[in-house]
Amino acid sequence: MDSLNPDHPPLVMTPAPPRVWKFWGTALWGLFIFAAMFVGQIGAIVLLVVMRGLPANLSSVELVGHEPQALGLSVIMGLPTTLAAVWLAIRIKKASFVDYLALYWPSWKQLLFGAVGLVLIVLAWEVASRSLGREATPGFMTDLLKSGRDKGAALLLLVAFSVAAPMSEEVLARGFLFRGWSASFLRVPGAILLSSLVWTVVHLQYDIYFLAEVFTIGLWFGYMRYRANSLWLTIILHALNNMTAVVLTMWLGG
Repeated sequence: MDSLNPDHPPLVMTPAPPRVWKFWGTALWGLFIFAAMFVGQIGAIVLLVVMRGLPANLSSVELVGHEPQALGLSVIMGLPTTLAAVWLAIRIKKASFVDYLALYWPSWKQLLFGAVGLVLIVLAWEVASRSLGREATPGFMTDLLKSGRDKGAALLLLVAFSVAAPMSEEVLARGFLFRGWSASFLRVPGAILLSSLVWTVVHLQYDIYFLAEVFTIGLWFGYMRYRANSLWLTIILHALNNMTAVVLTMWLGG
């Protein structure tokens, strides 16, 4: 038998290397995914403008877009377009959607560790804000959430900011971008840094102080994504962080 013949050793099947977009491929697809998210969000506003019979122009979009209900719907509608764009990018590589994004459930220890770290970071920024006499939450977000509460859009905004936004942003930043960049010359540290920076840029509606807070939280999410190899972990942590902020601002913020 050939398997017992030293001149003819048995064939050993080596696993194929994972199909991953590297640095530039990930960067370009990342722009496409972000554009898809924007199209989904602005598309929801445009749809409301058309349904109300308003003129199809920028002024109408801006007018409707400032309403709490419209903004909540906009954030929610950005999720399916984001997922569709990510699915397309991964499908072209003929890779597993679950494996590519590390959609694995974390252990309770990993979840607890991630939550404790997040709480410590948020508390540190809370102390810094109080010592500097700054608001702990951006003023425009406080106004938006309280206005939504008063206008009956509290549940919609809660779903938008505590479910849709964390899923969209994590799938893009700690999911797709981290996966590709960590497999490139950036390696894991560079991928954590750059994906956190991109995630921070997504929040340019904030001032430099709050952007610094977002960046530090992003670094922690990136580290936990690497440590636990679980995107669900960062989605849960992101959702808990947003949910806490929304609930405190809407109902306990005076």
